[in-house]
Amino acid sequence: MLAVAMPLSGIQGITDTTPSIANKVEVTDSAITTQEKADFKKKADAIDTFLTSRGSVLAGYGAKFVEEADKNNIDWRLLIAIAGRETTFGRNMCKNPKAQNNPFGWGSCKIGFKSIDESIEKVSASLGGNSEGTAHHYTNKTTLQILRKYNSVIPNYPKEVERIMKMIDASDPIK
Repeated sequence: MLAVAMPLSGIQGITDTTPSIANKVEVTDSAITTQEKADFKKKADAIDTFLTSRGSVLAGYGAKFVEEADKNNIDWRLLIAIAGRETTFGRNMCKNPKAQNNPFGWGSCKIGFKSIDESIEKVSASLGGNSEGTAHHYTNKTTLQILRKYNSVIPNYPKEVERIMKMIDASDPIK
């Protein structure tokens, strides 16, 4: 079979009159996005500076703490303050071999995690009411209510944790 392309005489070229969208669309960061990025960085840096000054093994996880707090709608300082109260910011982590990578005393130091990242993810999800096993304890709770559930044995526990939260950033009110 042989195919031959032959010009069609008498037909003029068709001009594309569609406006070019590519030349008219500008992509820019919005002021909100820029501000949110700046706030995120400020919080992550505040956490890392605070933890570094205390010789914490959790220093360097600032961005992870902020990311998970945002994702689970909890105060960005909450987990760091709990770690401060429970394990001196991770310097004295749970001794139970089954509770590795647990700087929060989670589950009375009977629960371990594969990594610090995983512990931050799981405990944040739980405190935010986003974990099936603990949702009934923490869903739609204020920080104070979360702390009362987290440790109902020590009467001053919420105040002790809130004091640490204010040490991280006193200008941010605790809700």
